[in-house]
Amino acid sequence: MRVLHRDPRSGEIKLRVENADDLWHLSNLVQPGDLVRASTYRREESKTDKVRPEKAEKVRITLTLRVEKTEFQAFTDRLRISGVIVEAPQDLGRHHTLNVAVDDVLSILKTWKRHELQRIDDAVAATQKPLVTFLSMDDEEALLAQLRQYGVQELATIRAPGHGKMFDTGDAVTAYFEDVLSKLKTSPLGEALVLVGPGFAREDFLAFLQSHDPGLAAKVHGQGTSQPGMRGVQEALRSGMGSKLFADSRVALETQLVEKVLEAIATNRPCAYGRKEVEQAVDAGAVETLLVSDSAARDLAIERLMHAVEEARGKVVLVSPHHEAGAKLEGLGGVAALLRYPIK
Repeated sequence: MRVLHRDPRSGEIKLRVENADDLWHLSNLVQPGDLVRASTYRREESKTDKVRPEKAEKVRITLTLRVEKTEFQAFTDRLRISGVIVEAPQDLGRHHTLNVAVDDVLSILKTWKRHELQRIDDAVAATQKPLVTFLSMDDEEALLAQLRQYGVQELATIRAPGHGKMFDTGDAVTAYFEDVLSKLKTSPLGEALVLVGPGFAREDFLAFLQSHDPGLAAKVHGQGTSQPGMRGVQEALRSGMGSKLFADSRVALETQLVEKVLEAIATNRPCAYGRKEVEQAVDAGAVETLLVSDSAARDLAIERLMHAVEEARGKVVLVSPHHEAGAKLEGLGGVAALLRYPIK
């Protein structure tokens, strides 16, 4: 994300969408009642007296919407912002939907909250971080997935032509590895490829890659996991080990913090979860790190808790629901905390 303009007096911040992750950030920044200004297409107003006028052509105009709802579509890398037109050369009071994509520019006008401004700063900083791709495989199938700021997005699954005795044949193994390599060459891998999985298939594929594409092999960071597929990717993220490239990612940070809360619950160490317990911990000034799901952050009562934690020099981390750890936090009520000391 790139900030093009800030006006503290009007509350306007003009942004350029640099990547698909920015659309997820925007879906959490833009709330009902906010104003969003952007260029879009509308049909020209008909100026004919015909009973059945000809269909007007679409023209590009700049308009401002009062937002009613947003819809983030991760599978299409698109954000839909719907609302009522309040400023435009035409169609005032009518409904319109902005389809925001990468490279688009829009302005948001609102009274900004502290955590929203922090999210913008985080999105700007994250633009400079390398794109990381996971390949999780065993001798039956390989999963190609990309680490995004909101979670792990599956790109493709490549199945082996056979397994068991049939897979033991050299031809079957070679065909499988060639299919995986072909998919890698046609996918946006970014700066690093993290190869995970159990057994010998992972090591054998790396040897195959080193002989067939040494340049791509140089990007590989390997890590053994007990499970293949998406579970293997999540295991690598939970471990906090391996490549520094993904250990420092937002998803890895959120995953490790949620795992710390779950471990604290299991071992009876200082923590709190659920709104009632967390409120008591905040009132006691005991919260060191507050974890809040993106959906819960829209609640005014939770927002007050976030502000109180920051005032007490605690840390607030917003957690996306689009990955395994985020779903676990939702199961704890959408809010949890690691405490400085135990409370009754």
